[in-house]
Amino acid sequence: MRVEVVAVGTELLLGQIVDSNSSWIGEQLALAGLDSYFQTKVGDNLGRIVEVIELALARSDAVICTGGLGPTQDDLTREAIAAVMGVSLEESEEAAERIISMFAGRGRGMPMNNLRQAMKPVGAEFIAEQPGTAPGLICPLSRPDPLTGEPRSKVIYAVPGVPWEMQEMVSGTVLADLQRRAGLTSVIASRTLRTWGESESRLAELLAERMDDLDRRAALGEAAATIAFLASGVEGLKVRLTAKASSEAEAAAVLAAEEEAVRAILGPTVFGVDDDTMESAVLDLLRRRGMTLGVGESLTGGMVGSRICDVPGASDVFRGSVVSYASEVKFDLLGVSEGPVVSEEAAREMALGARRVLRADVGIAATGVAGPDRQEGHRPGTVFLAVAIGSAGSAGVGDADLVDSVALTLPGRRRQIREYSVISLLALLRRHLLPAT
Repeated sequence: MRVEVVAVGTELLLGQIVDSNSSWIGEQLALAGLDSYFQTKVGDNLGRIVEVIELALARSDAVICTGGLGPTQDDLTREAIAAVMGVSLEESEEAAERIISMFAGRGRGMPMNNLRQAMKPVGAEFIAEQPGTAPGLICPLSRPDPLTGEPRSKVIYAVPGVPWEMQEMVSGTVLADLQRRAGLTSVIASRTLRTWGESESRLAELLAERMDDLDRRAALGEAAATIAFLASGVEGLKVRLTAKASSEAEAAAVLAAEEEAVRAILGPTVFGVDDDTMESAVLDLLRRRGMTLGVGESLTGGMVGSRICDVPGASDVFRGSVVSYASEVKFDLLGVSEGPVVSEEAAREMALGARRVLRADVGIAATGVAGPDRQEGHRPGTVFLAVAIGSAGSAGVGDADLVDSVALTLPGRRRQIREYSVISLLALLRRHLLPAT
């Protein structure tokens, strides 16, 4: 079955919003074993939306439209699908009551134009999941086969443009419905290993022999995973493992075995799985050791602390962050020696100061030049990172058992340099927290 994605919204064409929905849907289709050869963006114009959907139906078996299901006059996806189906729109009393109830539950009055969202093409049905006020749609129809002229069943899905609403509907209903229509009985599962510290080419080199072995096994009809790489910028490199099997249990077993094999090759380069982040990995290591963390930040300006606080449960490990952007704050609060503050020694003193001031077992720090101008003779991208690790329960009292620092030259512009500094600092700490091998 071929599935096409149509993203609706003039803001997508103008670049005001990045079309992440199509990318996410494309990934999910691939993981579900469904072919997708085309993705299209179209503005909020009824004629052009109809034209794009008709073109998609001519070359694909199913179309997923994302966006254009809101309550305003420029939300035209419902009308366009009805035109393609050759039917009128009808109001669903049940959908209208659900939307009214949503507004009432929030203690807000409902503008009457929200009832436009209760309209659906005749013959369509609503998607069961409805996290927001916009219901999704399943719209079956038929088109003549180009070779035989016989009617051929096709389907259009409409999901909201709000990413989390779209994802709930696609994951909950659309993918399963597509697999049922395609007659797919096999299970496709994936697992993503998160890595940091090696280039994509180096990972491919390290895993080349393993990938060749997997190809040989697959050619013999054996159950074998596939390996793919995805560069994710400041989030590191992802190694995606995918397995196709007759059952979920079999697919899970294949993935577990492959993860073990890949980890044996890549070692500590792998810091997490699927939704893990470097900060969640570091917090887990600290938690296992019963240690607390304090941060001293200069060029990162609070980004380290912010990322750590994004992790649920961080409060049982994270003591806080001192954003010592001005040199005087480094001197007066963190105890950095008077003099240059863009240096490895300054980073080490910041880490020690953060550990002491925040009464943490571990202190980490970042200083450097984010740009665009040079500072203290250093060009943008010059970064110094440090860690100061004491014993569990030391609460910043006494000397640190270990103090380490590194000097890096990071690529990119100001924002990228700061983001790379964050994950590089956390990776440095993780390296020292890992058990010795």
